[in-house]
Amino acid sequence: MQNKNINLTEGSIFKALIKLSIPLILTNILQTAYNLTDTFWVGRLGAKAVAAVSLSFPIIFIMVSLGMGLAISGSILAAQHKGAGEHEQINHIATQTLISVFVFSFFLSITGYVLSPVLINFMHVEPVVYKDAVGYLRISFIGMSFMFLFMVFQSLMRSIGEVKLPFYIVLSTVLLNLVLDPLFIFGWKNFIPATGVEGAAYASIGTQILAAALGLYILWKGKKGIQINLKKYQPDFALLKKMIKLGIPVSIEQVSRSLGIFVMILLVTGFGTLALASYGIGSRILSFVIIPAFGLGMATSTLVGQNIGAGKNSRVKKTIKLSLSIAFGVMSFLGILFFIFAEDIARFFIPRDIETIKESAVFIKHIAISFGFMGILIVLVGAFRGAGKTKISMLLTLFSVWILRFPLAYILSHLTSLKLEGIWLSYPITNIITAILGLIILYSYHGLTDVRKIDIEK
Repeated sequence: MQNKNINLTEGSIFKALIKLSIPLILTNILQTAYNLTDTFWVGRLGAKAVAAVSLSFPIIFIMVSLGMGLAISGSILAAQHKGAGEHEQINHIATQTLISVFVFSFFLSITGYVLSPVLINFMHVEPVVYKDAVGYLRISFIGMSFMFLFMVFQSLMRSIGEVKLPFYIVLSTVLLNLVLDPLFIFGWKNFIPATGVEGAAYASIGTQILAAALGLYILWKGKKGIQINLKKYQPDFALLKKMIKLGIPVSIEQVSRSLGIFVMILLVTGFGTLALASYGIGSRILSFVIIPAFGLGMATSTLVGQNIGAGKNSRVKKTIKLSLSIAFGVMSFLGILFFIFAEDIARFFIPRDIETIKESAVFIKHIAISFGFMGILIVLVGAFRGAGKTKISMLLTLFSVWILRFPLAYILSHLTSLKLEGIWLSYPITNIITAILGLIILYSYHGLTDVRKIDIEK
């Protein structure tokens, strides 16, 4: 069964990148809006309710990161076999990926549900926040398996170049969540009881079940290029071994990134509330700005994977070169705009606090000067992943977060006169150095395009 989407191994590379990137960018924006919707409606209950939900986000993200590796490894293998025209093998990989991720997420869900009180208690929260935080986290863990199933569906669809369908599903769930959130949080007449903070989690589970069901139905019918066969499923331990070897570095990369954010928050907190507020504004802006780069990075991963599978190594190189150029150009342009309008952007988030606006603007200007290099780094990670070189992506992340950024931020802020500005300065320095290192690895590492498909044993 062949996918009738654009052929990523022939034709214009630029058009292929754009056709893949735009739906991916929009999907990422919607997924960000999904979280903001919860925060918006829960915010109507007060600051303590927002705190309860906010405490759960990093815990959930770390748990999701643990299972993300298997989903991404399955998509890497599927993309390369797609490029080679081996459709039966794609279906086999899809079935193995779906089952293994579901089993893993099921045990992760049970573990998280049981440990929720311990995890929240570890964060030393106030008693008034503790109950809501545990309740929200436990319900979120119940729905985690459905979240993982849809994540697998998204990854597999992306591997064969189908990115519009996941976007439409995410759009539908975001709109549905916008309606369900207030219904479950505040209740509706005598039909739906008000459940407060937990209501936001119930609404999320509802949309996650719907998204997972749609994804499974599409994969079961096989009308979009991939067809799973659960009836004839038998564990393929050789394939699972490959997936684990590919996926572990991805999971380590994601977990280390989230832990790095947490550690940086602790470092910033030492400089007071003003510093923490400025960091929060800058980080929020950064999370939005890099969405185009992430979309391009995922598109690059798909193109690289399929063209390696097709044995078109010269096209792989052209894809990476073009993606790097686009990422650097677009992100640098955004960097110039954010540098010029830094105070205006900060004022949008916190209009009345002049001191916080000024400090936020300083942080924004520091990170803005390296937006272009961030774009390069994100595309490089996508390229290495598409080629199955997930260890390189992992090492780049570990080097960036733990060898450079955090030690540099600590030294500049505590052992020099820069103080808080030392933390801000660590971001552009880290981004520039890591991007250059990634480029050196790319152009000196000849194994990226030397094989038609991944041989994990080498």
